Amino acid sequence: MFALFSALMIVFYKMGVLSFQQVETIKTFVLSFGLLAPLVFILLFTLAPLIFFPDGILALAGGLIFGFYAGSVYIIIGALCGGSLSFYLARTYGTWLRDKLAHEKWIHFQKSVKNHGFIMIFLLRLVPLVPFNIISYSAGFSTIRYRDFFFATLLGMSPGVLVYANIGAKSLAFGTKEFYMAVALLLFLVVFSMVLKNSVKKRLDRYEEHSKK
Repeated sequence: MFALFSALMIVFYKMGVLSFQQVETIKTFVLSFGLLAPLVFILLFTLAPLIFFPDGILALAGGLIFGFYAGSVYIIIGALCGGSLSFYLARTYGTWLRDKLAHEKWIHFQKSVKNHGFIMIFLLRLVPLVPFNIISYSAGFSTIRYRDFFFATLLGMSPGVLVYANIGAKSLAFGTKEFYMAVALLLFLVVFSMVLKNSVKKRLDRYEEHSKK
């Protein structure tokens, strides 16, 4: 099953559907499915972690394709599905998958993290600069409960999703006040993430130390 999912994503990638510079191509590809476009978009978001494709690119495309409100909903659904897939692949294949992806910089949670899983994942999700896929796989390798992972992901990623969907939706209004407001919100999110990242790391370290006692 893992090989089948991976092969499907490679096909998408070779077609140019998932490319860093081709948000417009993603839009054309998804809309070509008509009424099934939302399902296709969610499928792309679900399978994207298999090739570690940046979720921010797809989030921008979601806002561009479906607008702010519907785009936000589809992005959240897709991100939850993709995160869940990564979590369960890591939980199921464990050591084998970690060895295959040895070049990635995982987050190493202590075994005792199970008691603080929700707050740790929630804090990490608040920082968009921490790769979404890395958090998902790392949580799967740990003892964190899926329930805690799911709800912490839902709540923690929501602010970032809204910002990305907004700038995607406003990208067609280039040069307008709304567009520059969307860009300003994105810049604020990046700066906020840079400031929050160190604070979150310290908080997580304290939880780890507390868990050892």
